[in-house]
Amino acid sequence: MTQNQMISSSANVPSNVNVPSSTIVGPFCVLGENVVLGENVVLGVGCVLGVGVKVGAGSELGNYVSIGTGSELGLRTRIGDHTTIYPQVQLGDDGFIGSNSSLGRLPKAAATSTVKAHADLPPLRMGNGFTVGCSAVLYAGTSYADEAFVGDGAVVRERCSIGQNVVIGSGVGVENDTKIGAFTKIQTGSYITAYMEIEERVFIAPMVTTTNDNFMGRTEKRFQAIKGPTIQRGARIGGGAILLPGVKVAPETFVAAGALVTKDTVARRIVKGFPAKEVGDVAEEELLPCYLKP
Repeated sequence: MTQNQMISSSANVPSNVNVPSSTIVGPFCVLGENVVLGENVVLGVGCVLGVGVKVGAGSELGNYVSIGTGSELGLRTRIGDHTTIYPQVQLGDDGFIGSNSSLGRLPKAAATSTVKAHADLPPLRMGNGFTVGCSAVLYAGTSYADEAFVGDGAVVRERCSIGQNVVIGSGVGVENDTKIGAFTKIQTGSYITAYMEIEERVFIAPMVTTTNDNFMGRTEKRFQAIKGPTIQRGARIGGGAILLPGVKVAPETFVAAGALVTKDTVARRIVKGFPAKEVGDVAEEELLPCYLKP
Protein backbone atom coordinates (compact mmCIF):
# COMPACT_ATOMS: atom_id res chain seq x y z
CA MET A 1 0.00 0.00 0.00
CA THR A 2 1.25 3.44 -0.90
CA GLN A 3 1.15 5.58 2.23
CA ASN A 4 0.24 9.18 1.52
CA GLN A 5 -1.89 11.99 2.83
CA MET A 6 -4.81 11.03 0.54
CA ILE A 7 -5.80 8.10 2.81
CA SER A 8 -7.67 9.12 5.94
CA SER A 9 -6.09 7.91 9.15
CA SER A 10 -9.43 6.41 10.20
CA ALA A 11 -9.80 4.30 7.03
CA ASN A 12 -9.21 0.54 7.17
CA VAL A 13 -7.07 -0.41 4.18
CA PRO A 14 -5.42 -3.88 4.02
CA SER A 15 -1.75 -4.10 3.14
CA ASN A 16 -2.49 -5.88 -0.17
CA VAL A 17 -4.54 -2.96 -1.52
CA ASN A 18 -2.62 -0.53 -3.69
CA VAL A 19 -3.95 3.02 -3.44
CA PRO A 20 -2.59 5.29 -6.20
CA SER A 21 -1.26 8.63 -5.04
CA SER A 22 -4.04 10.37 -7.03
CA THR A 23 -6.80 8.53 -5.14
CA ILE A 24 -8.64 9.85 -2.08
CA VAL A 25 -9.92 7.45 0.59
CA GLY A 26 -12.24 9.27 2.99
CA PRO A 27 -12.69 8.87 6.75
CA PHE A 28 -14.01 5.56 8.11
CA CYS A 29 -13.82 3.72 4.78
CA VAL A 30 -13.36 -0.05 4.98
CA LEU A 31 -11.70 -1.86 2.08
CA GLY A 32 -11.67 -5.63 1.71
CA GLU A 33 -8.74 -7.77 0.64
CA ASN A 34 -7.51 -7.42 -2.95
CA VAL A 35 -9.55 -4.31 -3.77
CA VAL A 36 -8.26 -2.54 -6.87
CA LEU A 37 -8.62 1.24 -7.12
CA GLY A 38 -7.83 3.13 -10.32
CA GLU A 39 -6.20 6.52 -10.64
CA ASN A 40 -8.13 9.58 -9.42
CA VAL A 41 -10.76 7.55 -7.58
CA VAL A 42 -12.56 9.37 -4.74
CA LEU A 43 -14.18 7.44 -1.88
CA GLY A 44 -16.43 9.50 0.40
CA VAL A 45 -16.96 9.06 4.10
CA GLY A 46 -17.76 5.55 5.30
CA CYS A 47 -17.57 3.65 2.01
CA VAL A 48 -17.36 -0.15 2.33
CA LEU A 49 -15.80 -2.15 -0.50
CA GLY A 50 -15.96 -5.96 -0.37
CA VAL A 51 -13.25 -8.43 -1.25
CA GLY A 52 -11.97 -8.17 -4.81
CA VAL A 53 -13.92 -5.05 -5.78
CA LYS A 54 -12.51 -3.14 -8.75
CA VAL A 55 -13.16 0.59 -9.14
CA GLY A 56 -12.27 2.15 -12.49
CA ALA A 57 -10.13 5.24 -12.83
CA GLY A 58 -11.85 8.58 -12.37
CA SER A 59 -14.76 7.13 -10.36
CA GLU A 60 -16.36 9.03 -7.50
CA LEU A 61 -18.29 7.36 -4.68
CA GLY A 62 -20.38 9.46 -2.32
CA ASN A 63 -20.71 8.96 1.42
CA TYR A 64 -21.63 5.56 2.88
CA VAL A 65 -21.65 3.71 -0.43
CA SER A 66 -21.45 -0.09 -0.12
CA ILE A 67 -19.96 -2.21 -2.92
CA GLY A 68 -20.41 -5.99 -2.64
CA THR A 69 -17.74 -8.64 -3.09
CA GLY A 70 -16.42 -9.08 -6.61
CA SER A 71 -18.26 -6.15 -8.17
CA GLU A 72 -16.57 -4.16 -10.92
CA LEU A 73 -17.16 -0.47 -11.61
CA GLY A 74 -16.14 0.92 -14.98
CA LEU A 75 -14.19 4.08 -15.67
CA ARG A 76 -15.61 7.39 -14.41
CA THR A 77 -18.51 5.84 -12.48
CA ARG A 78 -20.32 8.27 -10.18
CA ILE A 79 -22.40 7.00 -7.26
CA GLY A 80 -24.51 9.06 -4.84
CA ASP A 81 -24.68 8.79 -1.06
CA HIS A 82 -26.08 5.71 0.72
CA THR A 83 -26.29 3.55 -2.41
CA THR A 84 -25.75 -0.21 -2.25
CA ILE A 85 -24.15 -2.25 -5.03
CA TYR A 86 -24.65 -5.96 -4.35
CA PRO A 87 -22.00 -8.66 -5.00
CA GLN A 88 -20.72 -9.43 -8.51
CA VAL A 89 -22.45 -6.47 -10.21
CA GLN A 90 -20.79 -5.38 -13.45
CA LEU A 91 -21.04 -1.68 -14.36
CA GLY A 92 -19.81 -0.16 -17.65
CA ASP A 93 -17.93 3.09 -18.14
CA ASP A 94 -19.30 6.62 -17.65
CA GLY A 95 -22.29 5.62 -15.53
CA PHE A 96 -24.22 7.61 -12.94
CA ILE A 97 -26.20 6.28 -9.96
CA GLY A 98 -28.16 8.58 -7.68
CA SER A 99 -28.39 8.37 -3.90
CA ASN A 100 -30.22 5.69 -1.92
CA SER A 101 -30.41 3.21 -4.80
CA SER A 102 -29.90 -0.57 -4.75
CA LEU A 103 -28.36 -2.41 -7.69
CA GLY A 104 -28.12 -6.17 -8.03
CA ARG A 105 -30.25 -7.31 -5.11
CA LEU A 106 -31.63 -10.84 -5.12
CA PRO A 107 -35.43 -11.28 -5.22
CA LYS A 108 -37.34 -12.57 -2.24
CA ALA A 109 -40.84 -13.56 -3.29
CA ALA A 110 -43.89 -13.92 -1.05
CA ALA A 111 -44.90 -17.48 -0.20
CA THR A 112 -48.02 -17.16 -2.40
CA SER A 113 -46.24 -15.60 -5.37
CA THR A 114 -46.20 -17.30 -8.78
CA VAL A 115 -42.56 -16.18 -9.06
CA LYS A 116 -40.15 -18.42 -7.23
CA ALA A 117 -36.78 -17.24 -5.99
CA HIS A 118 -33.68 -18.32 -7.91
CA ALA A 119 -30.42 -18.30 -5.99
CA ASP A 120 -28.41 -18.88 -9.18
CA LEU A 121 -29.29 -15.65 -10.96
CA PRO A 122 -26.44 -14.10 -12.94
CA PRO A 123 -25.20 -10.73 -11.69
CA LEU A 124 -26.74 -7.46 -12.80
CA ARG A 125 -24.88 -6.00 -15.78
CA MET A 126 -25.05 -2.45 -17.12
CA GLY A 127 -23.48 -1.20 -20.33
CA ASN A 128 -21.64 2.06 -20.87
CA GLY A 129 -23.20 5.47 -20.32
CA PHE A 130 -26.02 4.34 -18.06
CA THR A 131 -28.03 6.59 -15.74
CA VAL A 132 -29.85 5.38 -12.63
CA GLY A 133 -31.80 7.89 -10.56
CA CYS A 134 -32.26 8.18 -6.81
CA SER A 135 -34.01 5.43 -4.81
CA ALA A 136 -34.17 3.03 -7.75
CA VAL A 137 -34.09 -0.73 -7.15
CA LEU A 138 -32.57 -2.94 -9.86
CA TYR A 139 -32.54 -6.70 -9.31
CA ALA A 140 -29.91 -9.31 -10.14
CA GLY A 141 -30.25 -11.35 -13.32
CA THR A 142 -31.09 -8.39 -15.57
CA SER A 143 -28.86 -6.89 -18.25
CA TYR A 144 -28.87 -3.33 -19.60
CA ALA A 145 -27.37 -2.30 -22.94
CA ASP A 146 -25.48 0.98 -23.44
CA GLU A 147 -27.07 4.33 -22.56
CA ALA A 148 -29.96 2.87 -20.54
CA PHE A 149 -31.82 5.38 -18.35
CA VAL A 150 -33.72 4.41 -15.19
CA GLY A 151 -35.54 7.21 -13.37
CA ASP A 152 -36.00 8.00 -9.69
CA GLY A 153 -37.90 5.40 -7.70
CA ALA A 154 -38.16 2.90 -10.56
CA VAL A 155 -38.05 -0.86 -9.89
CA VAL A 156 -36.77 -3.37 -12.47
CA ARG A 157 -37.05 -7.02 -11.50
CA GLU A 158 -34.96 -10.09 -12.32
CA ARG A 159 -34.36 -11.87 -15.66
CA CYS A 160 -35.19 -8.84 -17.77
CA SER A 161 -33.37 -7.63 -20.87
CA ILE A 162 -33.15 -3.87 -21.41
CA GLY A 163 -32.03 -2.64 -24.84
CA GLN A 164 -29.85 0.26 -25.91
CA ASN A 165 -31.07 3.79 -25.11
CA VAL A 166 -34.16 2.53 -23.32
CA VAL A 167 -35.79 5.08 -21.00
CA ILE A 168 -37.59 3.77 -17.91
CA GLY A 169 -39.18 6.77 -16.24
CA SER A 170 -39.64 7.73 -12.60
CA GLY A 171 -41.77 5.35 -10.56
CA VAL A 172 -42.08 2.79 -13.35
CA GLY A 173 -42.36 -0.85 -12.31
CA VAL A 174 -40.92 -3.48 -14.67
CA GLU A 175 -41.68 -7.00 -13.48
CA ASN A 176 -39.64 -10.16 -14.01
CA ASP A 177 -38.94 -11.96 -17.30
CA THR A 178 -39.64 -8.97 -19.51
CA LYS A 179 -37.77 -7.87 -22.62
CA ILE A 180 -37.62 -4.22 -23.69
CA GLY A 181 -36.22 -3.33 -27.12
CA ALA A 182 -33.84 -0.54 -28.04
CA PHE A 183 -34.94 3.11 -28.03
CA THR A 184 -38.20 2.34 -26.24
CA LYS A 185 -39.52 4.97 -23.81
CA ILE A 186 -41.69 4.15 -20.79
CA GLN A 187 -42.93 7.23 -18.99
CA THR A 188 -43.67 8.05 -15.36
CA GLY A 189 -45.76 5.67 -13.29
CA SER A 190 -46.42 2.97 -15.88
CA TYR A 191 -46.66 -0.66 -14.83
CA ILE A 192 -44.97 -3.26 -17.04
CA THR A 193 -46.14 -6.70 -15.99
CA ALA A 194 -44.13 -9.93 -15.92
CA TYR A 195 -43.69 -12.16 -18.96
CA MET A 196 -44.16 -9.57 -21.65
CA GLU A 197 -42.16 -8.32 -24.62
CA ILE A 198 -41.82 -4.75 -25.80
CA GLU A 199 -40.03 -4.36 -29.12
CA GLU A 200 -37.89 -1.50 -30.44
CA ARG A 201 -38.95 2.17 -30.56
CA VAL A 202 -42.18 1.70 -28.62
CA PHE A 203 -43.60 4.70 -26.75
CA ILE A 204 -45.55 4.13 -23.52
CA ALA A 205 -47.12 7.23 -21.98
CA PRO A 206 -47.58 7.82 -18.22
CA MET A 207 -49.73 5.55 -16.04
CA VAL A 208 -50.21 2.75 -18.58
CA THR A 209 -51.17 -0.60 -17.02
CA THR A 210 -50.35 -4.00 -18.47
CA THR A 211 -51.73 -7.28 -17.09
CA ASN A 212 -50.88 -10.98 -17.37
CA ASP A 213 -53.41 -13.05 -15.40
CA ASN A 214 -57.02 -13.49 -16.57
CA PHE A 215 -57.77 -15.57 -13.47
CA MET A 216 -56.56 -12.87 -11.07
CA GLY A 217 -54.97 -15.30 -8.66
CA ARG A 218 -57.71 -17.97 -8.66
CA THR A 219 -57.36 -21.65 -9.71
CA GLU A 220 -54.26 -23.54 -10.76
CA LYS A 221 -55.04 -22.92 -14.44
CA ARG A 222 -53.47 -19.52 -14.16
CA PHE A 223 -49.96 -20.94 -13.91
CA GLN A 224 -50.14 -22.27 -17.48
CA ALA A 225 -51.93 -19.23 -18.88
CA ILE A 226 -49.96 -16.31 -17.43
CA LYS A 227 -48.71 -14.13 -20.27
CA GLY A 228 -48.24 -10.39 -20.57
CA PRO A 229 -48.97 -8.35 -23.69
CA THR A 230 -46.62 -8.12 -26.65
CA ILE A 231 -46.08 -4.59 -27.95
CA GLN A 232 -44.48 -4.65 -31.37
CA ARG A 233 -42.09 -2.24 -33.03
CA GLY A 234 -43.07 1.43 -33.19
CA ALA A 235 -46.41 1.05 -31.38
CA ARG A 236 -47.55 3.94 -29.18
CA ILE A 237 -49.66 3.54 -26.05
CA GLY A 238 -51.48 6.60 -24.72
CA GLY A 239 -51.68 7.72 -21.10
CA GLY A 240 -53.76 5.61 -18.75
CA ALA A 241 -54.42 2.85 -21.29
CA ILE A 242 -54.92 -0.74 -20.08
CA LEU A 243 -53.66 -3.81 -21.95
CA LEU A 244 -55.21 -7.16 -21.04
CA PRO A 245 -53.22 -10.41 -20.76
CA GLY A 246 -51.74 -11.89 -23.91
CA VAL A 247 -52.91 -9.24 -26.36
CA LYS A 248 -50.62 -8.40 -29.27
CA VAL A 249 -50.29 -4.73 -30.14
CA ALA A 250 -49.21 -4.76 -33.79
CA PRO A 251 -46.42 -2.59 -35.25
CA GLU A 252 -47.18 1.15 -35.42
CA THR A 253 -50.52 0.77 -33.62
CA PHE A 254 -51.66 3.99 -31.96
CA VAL A 255 -53.58 3.28 -28.74
CA ALA A 256 -55.47 6.38 -27.58
CA ALA A 257 -55.31 7.60 -23.99
CA GLY A 258 -57.58 5.71 -21.62
CA ALA A 259 -58.28 2.86 -24.03
CA LEU A 260 -58.89 -0.72 -22.86
CA VAL A 261 -57.18 -3.12 -25.30
CA THR A 262 -58.92 -6.51 -25.08
CA LYS A 263 -57.79 -8.12 -28.36
CA ASP A 264 -54.97 -8.06 -30.89
CA THR A 265 -54.66 -4.90 -32.95
CA VAL A 266 -53.93 -4.35 -36.65
CA ALA A 267 -50.70 -2.72 -37.79
CA ARG A 268 -50.75 1.03 -38.45
CA ARG A 269 -54.28 1.48 -37.10
CA ILE A 270 -55.63 3.83 -34.40
CA VAL A 271 -57.70 2.25 -31.62
CA LYS A 272 -59.58 4.03 -28.88
CA GLY A 273 -62.44 3.50 -26.48
CA PHE A 274 -63.45 1.21 -23.66
CA PRO A 275 -63.10 -1.44 -25.02
CA ALA A 276 -60.83 -0.20 -27.78
CA LYS A 277 -62.04 -0.27 -31.40
CA GLU A 278 -60.40 0.74 -34.67
CA VAL A 279 -61.17 4.30 -35.73
CA GLY A 280 -58.70 4.99 -38.57
CA ASP A 281 -55.21 4.76 -39.99
CA VAL A 282 -52.03 6.20 -38.54
CA ALA A 283 -50.92 9.09 -40.74
CA GLU A 284 -47.99 8.18 -43.01
CA GLU A 285 -45.89 11.09 -41.79
CA GLU A 286 -45.98 9.55 -38.30
CA LEU A 287 -44.73 6.11 -39.36
CA LEU A 288 -41.19 4.90 -38.85
CA PRO A 289 -39.30 4.76 -42.19
CA CYS A 290 -39.47 0.97 -42.43
CA TYR A 291 -43.29 1.06 -42.45
CA LEU A 292 -43.80 3.66 -45.16
CA LYS A 293 -45.43 2.44 -48.36
CA PRO A 294 -43.05 2.09 -51.37
